Amino acid sequence: MGRSRSRFRVSVASAAVLAGAVSVAAIAGASHARRSVAESSPLSVCQATVIVGVLPVWARAGFSDPRPRMPYVLGKEGKIAAILWADPLQSPPPKDHNNKILWVSHVPSVPGSDLRISAQRMTGSTPLGAPVTRRVMGSPGPSIINLPSAGCWRLTLRWSGRVDTLDLRYVASR
Repeated sequence: MGRSRSRFRVSVASAAVLAGAVSVAAIAGASHARRSVAESSPLSVCQATVIVGVLPVWARAGFSDPRPRMPYVLGKEGKIAAILWADPLQSPPPKDHNNKILWVSHVPSVPGSDLRISAQRMTGSTPLGAPVTRRVMGSPGPSIINLPSAGCWRLTLRWSGRVDTLDLRYVASR
């Protein structure tokens, strides 16, 4: 009887160790699979979706109309809006108006913290050429953002310790 109990305990302990090892391997495998998929997944397709409508409440400061309608693009994280005073944006810049963009942060900004822009032209999810950089001095606000060629541009925006991205389309000047 004692020997049977001892074998039973060893069998139960072995099963527990084996189950634990299988669980750890499964978790590690799932984690590796997630990491591999994330690392091998292509960038999302560049889609410059301009909304023409009433600005979000948080982006209306400084407008006299209580419900201003403007073309705008929201950052993917919702931390920033690009209000377009020229729609469409053009490259090269037109002679009769500017590619003016008013950047409005949805999150608090540190005064004097420049908005740093890294812009990468994209075809679908494939980067084209080298990225270009632009800077809006002092914090998000009014700017003229000219980019070197027509196409869909993915902008990574950094300000006050914040980061957001958005896509803008520039069309060939007429």
